[in-house]
Amino acid sequence: MSSLALQLRGYRLTTAEILYHMPDHPGLLQSFIWQNLDISPHFPMLRKFLDFWAHNIDGKLHTVRVAGAELIKPAEFRYPGAHFTLH
Repeated sequence: MSSLALQLRGYRLTTAEILYHMPDHPGLLQSFIWQNLDISPHFPMLRKFLDFWAHNIDGKLHTVRVAGAELIKPAEFRYPGAHFTLH
């Protein structure tokens, strides 16, 4: 399915910052950024990725921070708080 079709069905751009323990040095944390279209608040695509990570990648997960933004949304009109007069 195309990106536009997914966005029209409610998907939004989701970014996750994943902190994980390095396999060779468990005391050190490494950062990984994951970004994809996903549905908020259940995030099925992110959950699928994190399940894959937990079962197939040696780095143990530490923290996952998630942010999302709608790319397609209604237009927004705002009037400025100032009044200008032109000659």
